[in-house]
Amino acid sequence: MTTASAPTVPAAAAPMASRSAGRRYRHALWLLTVRDLRVRYSTSALGYFWSILDPLVMSAIYWFVFTQVFHRGKVGEEPYIVFLLSALLPWMWFTGAVSDSTRAFTSEAKLIRSTTIPRSIWVARIDASKGIEFVLSLPVLAIFVLATGARVHWEVLLYPLAIVLQCGLIYGLGLIVAPLVVFFRDLERAVKLVLRFLFYASPIIYGTSALPERFRDLMALNPLSGIIGIYRSAFFPSQLHWLEVASSTVVTVVVLLIGLVVFRRSEHRVLKEL
Repeated sequence: MTTASAPTVPAAAAPMASRSAGRRYRHALWLLTVRDLRVRYSTSALGYFWSILDPLVMSAIYWFVFTQVFHRGKVGEEPYIVFLLSALLPWMWFTGAVSDSTRAFTSEAKLIRSTTIPRSIWVARIDASKGIEFVLSLPVLAIFVLATGARVHWEVLLYPLAIVLQCGLIYGLGLIVAPLVVFFRDLERAVKLVLRFLFYASPIIYGTSALPERFRDLMALNPLSGIIGIYRSAFFPSQLHWLEVASSTVVTVVVLLIGLVVFRRSEHRVLKEL
């Protein structure tokens, strides 16, 4: 007497299914990212210009204050406008993505409940759309580099490293705050306060060399320090400190791992709360 055996899946089918799922994930991420960008600029006459207006205005204000009004020590390097923009542009990506991640689920509750795509895409599409805006703002930095005669050094080749680190850091933070805001709505305002503090606690309007010695080791624990240092080193090589880059890498990996764990454990509860 023979017994029927369950059909077996060919060994080659698993990798093919995994690749197919990966393609669907990337396709859905791209569609949602493009949707975000279209919605953001569809009702704006100036469109792309708004994505660079904020850092330009902030740079102009800080340039005027620290170069025309006050002359109390050297807070950065010359040309100071390039020094500012090389940090403010990635900062706008960081703060915009983290701030918007607090509303990643609450603003799209109906759509999230009615679709079966991986929920992490709703966080990743915010990071991707803000990252695209950052890349599109780099020509503005290039214009100021040319206008001021700033020199470009070989460290510009490290830009992909900075972008990868920043992507990982933003994504990890997004995976943490997006689900937690669903349970603790006050966290959205708390994140805004933390971002405001972090702006002044990061070497954006100043360089780490302008800090007292006792604060420099503490600054190395800020993951943005190493990332911003990489961006700035393309024009100011002295701003690159490998200890800060190593610290940023470690902190980014830890934040990303924590984010994955928090998101995985809270995903089902989030769907019930929405």
